[in-house]
Amino acid sequence: MFRPTAQTTGSRRPRRGAPKEIQIATGASHDGAPLYTRIYRQLREHILSGLLPSGSPLPSGRALAADLGVSRNTVESAFDQLVAEGYIVRRIGAGSLVAENLQEAAPFAQRTTSLRTPPSPPARLRPARLSQRGTLLESLGGIEDRADSASGPWSTDIDTFPRAVWNRLLARNARRRGIALLQSAPQAGLPELRRQIAEYASLARGLRCDAEQVVIVSSTQQALDLIARVVLDPGDVACIEEPGYPSARAAFLAAGARLHPVPVDDEGLIADQLPPARGRQLLYLTPSHQFPLGVPLALARRLAVLAWAAKTRTWVIEDDYDSEFRSESRPLAALQGLDQHDRVLYIGTYNKVLFPGLRLAYIIAPRSLIAPLAAARRMSDGTSSPLLQATLAAFLASGQFTAFLRQARLRYAERRHLLVTRATHAWGNHVRLGPSATGLHLVVHLPRHLNETQVVESVRHLGMGVSPLSRYYVGRRKKSGLLLSYGASSDAAIIATVDRLARIFGRAGREARSSRTQTSGEQTDPPRERPTETRSPLETTRERCGRKKQRREMGHQVSLTPTDEFTGDTRRCAKSARRHGPLDRKGR
Repeated sequence: MFRPTAQTTGSRRPRRGAPKEIQIATGASHDGAPLYTRIYRQLREHILSGLLPSGSPLPSGRALAADLGVSRNTVESAFDQLVAEGYIVRRIGAGSLVAENLQEAAPFAQRTTSLRTPPSPPARLRPARLSQRGTLLESLGGIEDRADSASGPWSTDIDTFPRAVWNRLLARNARRRGIALLQSAPQAGLPELRRQIAEYASLARGLRCDAEQVVIVSSTQQALDLIARVVLDPGDVACIEEPGYPSARAAFLAAGARLHPVPVDDEGLIADQLPPARGRQLLYLTPSHQFPLGVPLALARRLAVLAWAAKTRTWVIEDDYDSEFRSESRPLAALQGLDQHDRVLYIGTYNKVLFPGLRLAYIIAPRSLIAPLAAARRMSDGTSSPLLQATLAAFLASGQFTAFLRQARLRYAERRHLLVTRATHAWGNHVRLGPSATGLHLVVHLPRHLNETQVVESVRHLGMGVSPLSRYYVGRRKKSGLLLSYGASSDAAIIATVDRLARIFGRAGREARSSRTQTSGEQTDPPRERPTETRSPLETTRERCGRKKQRREMGHQVSLTPTDEFTGDTRRCAKSARRHGPLDRKGR
């Protein structure tokens, strides 16, 4: 709302003339800014637009506050901000004046936006001129941003996270550590957190490492980006799984690498199809739970991959993104624990295990790469929050992480059991399910006559994460399927999605069978009509009596032979014929 125009007579003896009439809105702002900020912005707009030229006097704080009906402290705060930014000067005996030498700001007057209404978007936005690298980053990041979802295969149930325990540890560290947590942490991370991660990785995952080999990062994506920039040059080869993790492909492409897809079967990555050439290259794989197919890498192939990496001097990235959620047995030992030549870089994340807003992950790397990775982290974003690192270290040391993980495994196992049992019962043999012992997603392999994109669109609104399997392939030979994510899905969403897919699969199966029947029917000759036979009344009656006898005996699971079919009392059949007359050709 607009108050009366703020106009005062200034002092009794104004030295530069009376203040000009200005107009200031004190109603609510569209951006929720405080009142003194809105007054400051409008005064600044009047100055930049030329309504208040250089040297013009402003109303006194007391007079402007009275005219606007606001507190004098509010107006003084606005004036203080204008003074700090050099828009006005305040002199004893002269009041507040618009600063000199602001004439060069006049060309910008047309660019100021009114604060009374939200700015309208431009009719057409001219694209910025980007470098080739910038264009590539925009393309890769845009694809991943559109594909990201709160119910994707990397989503967990954050509602069950022990927030009270976490907040208590957070407050305790803030009190005890004081100003130390306000300073920057070491580039590789806080020593206590690195020590806790090394102990957990050694005991639970079978890694051979110590705290000095741990580098704290913000996410798996940052870990992939740092490793690619440190060990690859533009044009080098990055071997990836086919199908595989799209964000890993994006990180390697952003580093200028050439992708070399390696196919995956029921035993994981096919090691025999790795490139034999030596040179600077990299291999990314998910051996404990292949993404997205869900198969573990067989032991023989693990050993073959390590032998190939040692022979070709290739760095191997082991992404252990969800092995903590193995429900049927203990998690499989990590590939890094079998490495005898220091070629494996192990990546783990707490953003998936705990909650995505934590932004803490880690790399366990060979000692020769610790300093380069820490330096690359310094060039990107420095380091993660020391307070969050200290809190996570306390969460791990107190045993709360182990307790939470045990409850989470039971909870996700129940959802997995619900999904698998209901899908097996409802879908029958229409589709084939992939492995489900680990992780938070399940792969459904579809027959060729089903369009996976249409299937995804028909169930996307039901609350369960569903994505097409073909999205995770690079080459042209793509398999049709669905990726069902149940980590953040409710039981009702799982049941609704399974039942809806059952109807889709059943209808598609009937249509496919009908199509095959019609196709086969078009290739066969139509049946020929049987010639009409003339029978005597006695023969017709015998045939009818034989059919009755056959039906009676078939009710007792007895099979009649042609010889037995017409045996019986001939005189009784003839008598029946004389009584009822001859039958027609249909036996009536």
